Amino acid sequence: MALKFDLADLQAFSAVAQLGSFRAAAQSIALSQPALSRRIDKLEQALGVRLLERTTRRVSLTTVGRDFARKAQQILSDLDGILLGVEDVASNRMGLVTIACVPSASRYFLPQVLQRFHAKFPKVRIRIHDAHANEVLKVVAQGEADLGLNFMGRQEPDLVFEPLLKERFVLACRRDHPLASKRSVTWSQLAPYHFMSVGKDSGNRLLMDLALAQVPDRPQCVIETRHMQTLLGLVEAGLGIAAVPRMAMPSADQSNVVGIPLVAPVLQRELGLIMRRGATISPAAVQLHSFLSSTKNRR
Repeated sequence: MALKFDLADLQAFSAVAQLGSFRAAAQSIALSQPALSRRIDKLEQALGVRLLERTTRRVSLTTVGRDFARKAQQILSDLDGILLGVEDVASNRMGLVTIACVPSASRYFLPQVLQRFHAKFPKVRIRIHDAHANEVLKVVAQGEADLGLNFMGRQEPDLVFEPLLKERFVLACRRDHPLASKRSVTWSQLAPYHFMSVGKDSGNRLLMDLALAQVPDRPQCVIETRHMQTLLGLVEAGLGIAAVPRMAMPSADQSNVVGIPLVAPVLQRELGLIMRRGATISPAAVQLHSFLSSTKNRR
């Protein structure tokens, strides 16, 4: 059955029921008394019952009116709660943001940003999709993630790439390795040693292979791993050396592995914030985007 009254009629009745006066009720909801009376009449006609007993001196609720007043107040309270929830989402106090990122960013870059973001928006939920570079491109392009952190994407027509920071590749070796005492090392100097790397499906490996294509005596890989952390674990175990982005290096006080700048050539990768071109993201995602963008001024 279609309702023949609206929310304004319900609010008018609730005001009269709470204040016990048409004059006070009309003032509280900024209506004239005749307009308030018309709303009450409309509500009673729609329900087919008398809700109020009116005399020249007083207004009182009928038995049905008292029961309906309780239910009307509950409806209005529930609606207020719903509207406040929507306002919270719209003002970024609540919501869900999905961010895809390459593993080194999720481990060494993203936590610092999320710590500041969570302090300001503690009710916003964050879903992190940590994956290799190609997968990050895919989930952002398909709309499965609001934002992405990647060092690939600048050439993708469906994505917007916003540069955040540049980092160079370093030699990762144990502190007792013969190259550990040098201030910098050329790629050719790595050739005599057991060189390890992530596999050819890695974006980092692609960058290295392209940069070293013309380098004579470039190191030849003897061990490949899928994950950077596995690679660094093998370095720490003394199985060989590796070239890794500086961001991936463990802290000096927690590892026996050191990072030595690599030159001839200097190889860098650029970490950027990616979004689907033309996409409309939630207010909470807009705020996280702002927090991530601000890091390029901090480093």
